[in-house]
Amino acid sequence: MSLLLVKNITREGPGILESILKDKDITYHIADLDAGDSFPDPEKYSAVIVFGGPDSANDSTEKMTYELAMIKKAVDADIPYLGICLGMQTLVKACGGSVYANPVKEIGFRGEDGEIYSVDIEEEHFTDPIFRNMENQLKIFHLHGETVELPDSMQLLATGKYCRNQIVKKGNSSYGIQGHFELTREMFNIWLANDPELMELDRNTLLQDFDKIAEEYERTGYTLFSNFLWIAGLL
Repeated sequence: MSLLLVKNITREGPGILESILKDKDITYHIADLDAGDSFPDPEKYSAVIVFGGPDSANDSTEKMTYELAMIKKAVDADIPYLGICLGMQTLVKACGGSVYANPVKEIGFRGEDGEIYSVDIEEEHFTDPIFRNMENQLKIFHLHGETVELPDSMQLLATGKYCRNQIVKKGNSSYGIQGHFELTREMFNIWLANDPELMELDRNTLLQDFDKIAEEYERTGYTLFSNFLWIAGLL
């Protein structure tokens, strides 16, 4: 079976992950919900990855209701799952947690203190396989205004300064990441030209920040996604 990639908006896709899939000749299928595709039955796939988008996990739309149901089906069936941004929030919601407005919107590479956003791996979870061959304080890009409250069945693996719940886990192989490690420069340029919140910021400053951390950021993304594929038995 192949890997299922689910887009909530067309421009937010696999990025760095796609280069790994092509290099390792891993078969994958992309379902673009923004383009009218339906969320396929997760039980027909080896693993599921859900990307970000402008929706809220609290939306009462038919799209979100069905998406949450499919994510719950994947988790209940022990199908490895990775959710990014909205994909993390939908994981938490599907598992009985809640989603609500974060006190601070995290947008771009830098927080209110001017420092590059990073997430800190909790000491007791540093040996989790998703962090294999990784060091602590992972530089990350953010584009969200909501956060989550975890149900008792989920673990908090990594935290942030302005939004505590950054990387979470359910069971043995379901993970959620609040920020983005998948960006390529090509993808970032598309986001800068189309995302309303990014368009309010200075484009040149954002590109300079991207270039400043690009090597470390790409290495982190490549390692993290490779670790998930290994957990899912695809590597």
